[in-house]
Order: sequence, then C-alpha cells, then structure tokens
Amino acid sequence: MFRIFRYFENLVDPFAPHDPATPPATVWAYLLSQYGNFRRWMVWMALTGVVVALIETGLIFYTGRVIDLMDGAEPSAFWGRHGLELALAAFFVVALRPFAIVLNHFFLEQTLSSNMQDQVRWRAHRHMLGQSSGFFQNDFAGRLSNRVMQLGPAVEDSTYMAFEGIWYALTYVIAATVLLGQVTPWLALPLLIWLAFYIAYTRWVAIRVATASEKWSDARSLVTGRVVDAYANIESVKLFSQGAREEDYVRSAMRRHRLRFQRFLRLMTELSFGQNVLNGLLIVGVLAPALWLWTLGRVSVGEVAAASALTIRLNGMSGWIMWVTIRLFEHAGVIREGLRSLSVPHEITDAPGAPALRIGRGEIVFDDVSHHYGKGVGGLDHVSLTIPPGQKVGLVGRSGAGKSSLVNLLLRFRDAEAGRILIDGQNVAEVTQDSLRAAIGMVSQDSSLLHRSVRANILYGRPGASEEDMIAAARRAEAHDFILELEDPRGRTGYEAHVGERGVKLSGGQRQRVAIARVMLKDAPILVLDEATSALDSEVEAAIQNTLYGMMEGKTVIAIAHRLSTIARMDRIVVLDQGRVVEDGPHQALIAQGGIYAGLWDRQSGGFLAET
Repeated sequence: MFRIFRYFENLVDPFAPHDPATPPATVWAYLLSQYGNFRRWMVWMALTGVVVALIETGLIFYTGRVIDLMDGAEPSAFWGRHGLELALAAFFVVALRPFAIVLNHFFLEQTLSSNMQDQVRWRAHRHMLGQSSGFFQNDFAGRLSNRVMQLGPAVEDSTYMAFEGIWYALTYVIAATVLLGQVTPWLALPLLIWLAFYIAYTRWVAIRVATASEKWSDARSLVTGRVVDAYANIESVKLFSQGAREEDYVRSAMRRHRLRFQRFLRLMTELSFGQNVLNGLLIVGVLAPALWLWTLGRVSVGEVAAASALTIRLNGMSGWIMWVTIRLFEHAGVIREGLRSLSVPHEITDAPGAPALRIGRGEIVFDDVSHHYGKGVGGLDHVSLTIPPGQKVGLVGRSGAGKSSLVNLLLRFRDAEAGRILIDGQNVAEVTQDSLRAAIGMVSQDSSLLHRSVRANILYGRPGASEEDMIAAARRAEAHDFILELEDPRGRTGYEAHVGERGVKLSGGQRQRVAIARVMLKDAPILVLDEATSALDSEVEAAIQNTLYGMMEGKTVIAIAHRLSTIARMDRIVVLDQGRVVEDGPHQALIAQGGIYAGLWDRQSGGFLAET
C-alpha cells in the first residue's frame, strides 16, 4: 500500500523547473499558471469524479427499484427471482464502488493536495527572492511571508474543492435531473427551477464574500506584519519602554481585523438563512408533485422513494456545496491579496542572455553616474571615478553624501539612472547579478546573520569550503575562541550553536566578527568595507584591522568609514559631498590641501567623523 501512495504522490514534482516570469495579477490567470504540472492528472480527477457521482446517484435511484421489486413479489419467491441481480448489486457496492472512490481520492489527495501547496509557496518564494532590496525595505517582512504562506493553501484548497465539491455536485445534479426526468418531467422541472435560484443566490452572496475575504486577509496580513515587526525589534521596544505603544499599535490592527472578520461572518449567517429557505423549497417542490403523481397512479412507490432519497441527499449536499462555493470565493480574496506582492515585476533583472562577469585585474570605473532615487535631487550627481586594479580606496563624506549609494549601485542593488559602472570593462548592468556579487565581498556596519549555526553562517561565504578553511577564516577574524564557548538553548555548542534571528544571540562585536570571517572565506577579488569594524571594541578592532589589511592584498578595495583613522593608510581617499567627488588623493596630500577632508580630520573626536 505504501508503494501505491508513493506512486501517486510522485506523479508531480512541485519543485520542477518552471517559467520564472512575473506571476499574473488576476486570480484565474494565476491559477492556470500553477496547473501546468497537474493538467494531465486533472483529466483523471475529473473522470473519476464523474464516475463517483454517477455511482452515488445511481445507487440512490436503485434503492427505488429494490422497493418496487419488494412491492411486486411474494417474500417466499423474492430471492429466487431477484437473488442474482441483488448479488451483483452487492458486489458492485462492496468492491467496485470503493475502488472508484479511492482512485478518485488518490488523484485528489496524493497527487494534487500533497504537492500543490508546496509548489505555490516554492514558486512564490523564488519570485520574492528575486526582488530588489528596496522592495523588502518598503513592506513588513511578516506581511510578505504571510502572503506567501497563505497562497499555498488557498490555491490547493480551491482546486481540491472545485473537483471534490463543484464538479461532483454538478454531475450529481445532472444525473438526478436525468433520472427524475425519465420517471416524469414533472419531477425534473422543480429541480431545475430550484437549481437556477440556487446558483443565482450563491453567486450573489459569493461575490460579496470575495470582497469581504480580501479585506479580511489584508487585515490578517497587517496584524502579522506588525507583530513580527515588534518581535524582530524587541530590544528597541524594551530599551525605549514602548511596550504599551506596541500594544496599541498591534491592537489597532487587530480591531480592524476583528471588524472585517465580523463583516465576513455576517455574510455567513445571511447565507445560512437563505440556504435553508431554498432547501425547504426544494423538498416541497419535488416531494409534493411526486406524491400527487403517485395518487394519480403515474409513478410507483419505489420511484417516489427514489425521488425522496435524491432530494434529501441533495438537500444535505446543497449546504455543503454552498459552503464550498463561498470558500472558493473566500480563497479568491486571499489569492488577490497575496498577488499584490507576488505579481510585482522584479525591479532589477538580468539582461536576456547576460553573460557571467569575468574578473581579470579588478578595475572599477564609475562613468558619469547619476542616481537620485527618482526624486531629481539627492543621491549621486555625475560621479566619475576610476579605481585601478588592486588599489585601496577610502570613501569619506558626511551622512547623505552618497557613499552608500555608490556601493549599492556597484553591487547593483539598484540600477543607475544615468551613466555606467564598469568592472574590467564590463557594464555591471549587462552581466548576471549572481556573478557580479560573487566577485564582491562586503562587510557592512550591520551585518545580520541567518538563524542557523555559526558554521552555516560562515560557510555562506563559500559553501564548498573545507572545515580547515572555515576555521582558519574564523581565526583570522578573531572569532574562533568565542565561537568554541557558545551554547544555544538546545544544547548545541561551538560551531553548531545557532545564533538566533539576525544573529541576536551574539553581541554586536561577535556578530561582526562572524560576518568578517564569512567574507574572508569568500575571498572575492573586490572587497567593500562599510564601517566594517565600527561594532568592535578597540582591542579587537586593532587585531582585526591588521587582518583586514592582510586580506586586502591583491584586491581592489573600497572602504567607507566615519572613523578616519581606519582608512588613513589607504592608497587613496575620495571625498564625496552632496553626491559629487570633491576631493581625491592620499591622506597626507588631502591634509596638506586644507579642504573638506582636512577639516573633517581636525574636527573628529577620537578618530570619529562628526556628522556636521
């Protein structure tokens, strides 16, 4: 039996290669984009569903025949006349009916349900990973993750219920109408009239439910986003004694969620009332004519019993079908809400057929680069700068001068609005992003870590590195000794200890040293340091500075620092002011020049560059 389960489960690979295009923005188009792997098997889901529905309808109708057989035969002669027929019917019920039902469920549950959720989430996650850094800076991480996670169940459950509920019910109603019509059209007619009212009413309510569901889902995502935001910044919440403020912030979102959920539930109550009125009309509308026709001798007792059984069964089924329909529209609202984030095209994309960056000497050229973040002011303004291979350049400037903008454009976290950035003569906008960033090692001021082991975080720089190389990088970053003393709440120690979300279980200095070890292990030909040692105490910083200078050998280096003493030994210092290069030269030459750099050097306190 286990092999049968595995066979149907493996008919579809949810992680198979797929078209990485931006997902469609409409619900139906998005659903179709997810069905490619399943289309072949959906035919079988539909066929087996029809067979099951016909069997169920026929079984109910056959009970009417059994009643007529009983009514027209002597008990002593009943089995002799009809025993073979009833034995075949029993075999059908005991053997063939379960086989058809279980085959239908194999396709629906093992093939569809066990794979669809993961496929939807996997593809959504892949698309999200391709978004630019700015995309994530403009939204709650909690809301984005909630939308990705909700999409899977919404798509899977919608598809499952479309086959298990709507398709089955449609087949059942058509079969019941045909069977009743064969008895007399007067029994089929009220069923058709009821069906028309039922569809109209369900559609009317379902459209309102879809709107209410989308608003409810949006409110739910907002609550998740605010809760996760508070948890991710819990130290700031406690440091500034803002627990009450965070409670109010989340409570306001929860109040909105409660209001929208209540509106959704009002529709459910309305639906229940209307459904029961329609079901009452169905029972009276079919059984009353059946009894009247029986009194006229136009139908038999068994046919009245069959009509009654079909109607009672449809009465119970109608509530379920209406609930399924409402769930479908509810899921449509959830999918629409999720597509607000998912159907957004990637802002930064590789050019079609883009080659990988080929690193030779490591020369960097900023050719008349401008970038104002779409505002026309701020950022960078006509910056031209050439960094020869192997040169170490310090980047200096007050906050807002454009230092981070220059680095972000080099890494292609954003595309320059004007000008070009070249590495060894290759435009960074024309090579693949992965190859570009693989050639650049960066240590930033706030290097966050993954909530994984220390080993996994360091090996992130070069996953195929040996244990010896990893430990050597940790030693060079002055991290090996404290790593050996680590232990997490689950008892994992040393390099196996987990560091918490964004590395919160480590001190700022420890986190920075692990990040530096990661970049050392990466050993990229271009190195970018953005306040790389600002989180370290003076003793550790002095030890790591020597290591960093050793790591710079043979590399092209850009180092951003407010603490000017950390870059005074660079080959060259470039001063940015209001998005332009205003000074350029070695430390001593700039001091002698008596310009902005000299003034900053004079005003710094303890080697730290003042903001004004």
